[in-house]
Amino acid sequence: MKFGSQEHHMRYWILVGIHCLINLTALSNDPPKPFVLDAFRLQEAIKVDGYLDEAAWNLAPKAFGFTENEPEPNTPSSQQTEVRILYDDDAVYVGAMMFDTAPDSILSQFTQRDELGNTDFFGVWFSCFNDGINAFEFFVTPSGIQLDAQVSVFDEDFSWNAVWQCNTQILDNGWSAEFKIPYSALRFPDQPEQTWTVNFTRTIRRVREQSFWHPVDPKVDGFINQSGTLRGISNIAPPVRLFLTPYASGYYELQSTPDGLQHATSYNGGMDLKYGISEAFTLDMTLVPDFGQVVADNKVFNLSPFEVEFLENRAFFTEGTELFNKGGLFYSRRMGGLPIGYLNVSGQLAEGESIIENPTESQLLNATKISGRNAKGLGVGVLNSVSQRSVAVVEDEEGNRREIETAPLTNYNILVLDQNLKNNSYFSLINTNVIRNGAAYDANVLGTDFRLRDKTNRWEIGGSGAWNKKFNWTGENDQGFNSNLSLRKLGGNWNYGLNTN
Repeated sequence: MKFGSQEHHMRYWILVGIHCLINLTALSNDPPKPFVLDAFRLQEAIKVDGYLDEAAWNLAPKAFGFTENEPEPNTPSSQQTEVRILYDDDAVYVGAMMFDTAPDSILSQFTQRDELGNTDFFGVWFSCFNDGINAFEFFVTPSGIQLDAQVSVFDEDFSWNAVWQCNTQILDNGWSAEFKIPYSALRFPDQPEQTWTVNFTRTIRRVREQSFWHPVDPKVDGFINQSGTLRGISNIAPPVRLFLTPYASGYYELQSTPDGLQHATSYNGGMDLKYGISEAFTLDMTLVPDFGQVVADNKVFNLSPFEVEFLENRAFFTEGTELFNKGGLFYSRRMGGLPIGYLNVSGQLAEGESIIENPTESQLLNATKISGRNAKGLGVGVLNSVSQRSVAVVEDEEGNRREIETAPLTNYNILVLDQNLKNNSYFSLINTNVIRNGAAYDANVLGTDFRLRDKTNRWEIGGSGAWNKKFNWTGENDQGFNSNLSLRKLGGNWNYGLNTN
């Protein structure tokens, strides 16, 4: 048999090599590039104990090859990490193996939930609508401390808490973590097959190293937009999300007076409700809320003409409020806060009268919010609350008492429309108003907030503006306006911008 020319031999072996390479790639357990990971459907339940010993974990494709973000960006991680994802009709499961050549040096510290401390950790985030802006994050430390957050334009909101399960194990060759995240903790479109943005992160605290599966370049603004793709989750349905939380509280007060010790008792009761209207929108309600367990504010001696802004510690007004924070117009502490006429009582006293009671808070009767984002990237947020009439009680020298109104029945409302655009851009429209019963003034604020970026995510034009007007106002000025416009370079070694207010 006559063999062909040398050129034919070379072509033959090149084709053989390509064929073998294709077969090896098909047989390997590596995720296809660029950074696409397939989830594997479970056929039987697994035990979420931190040991990745079920057969399903070996059948699922793995994500590996993490890249440092710090201290040496875009270099391979000093330790190997492997992550796999499973799913069934109820939840998505994440199994992570953090290999470590010095397992006795793994830093592990016990803290409260959502507090990281001086410790290693592993985390995953899902952006189920693939907008590059919004996501759900889940983290765990080697001690099993859980952290979760909701990500938006305003960074990470750790006041958001979901119900999910996780366990960890420290092993001879590193440490492992096993997550079970119910679909009720996520928001995703109702589609036959899901395609989500996903990324994994690991921190090795002793060397101050943080790495990611999909590289997160510090020269590029944002991190949700620097993620891989999770595919393969199919034939799942958003679950019914309904939670009812009734409560009751009682108080006993003991006060020392010139007439001796005085005793007083009081009680409250109400209920919180959370309901998933659809796969994307959630209804939250609270009826006659009692925030007596919330951390009290420090006393502030304010001699300025400006209002003191206190931190919001009431869970209803901190959880799931990223939409309402657009434009910086939403200050929830005015809802159920200091009555509008609290400081005017002393000026209405007749001769010989004194103040017996002057509440510092208006009792909220109810508060309702609806928020979410549809499959086309439109976020809608509506929040409404009603506070009851507040009065101060004054008494004259003869013991006769009368009431002075410090706040009428009041309705607060905010509406937000936020449209996600291409290249991690958005445009928002915000309207807030307060309507008071009687002669007290009403007010309305209309504002906008936007961010437009180019395809490279390096240049941004952003801005905001707001116009407000007071009605039934007897002061000199009844309306105002502010605006902000900026042009910024966000990526690269040198960042700069131009801003006008």
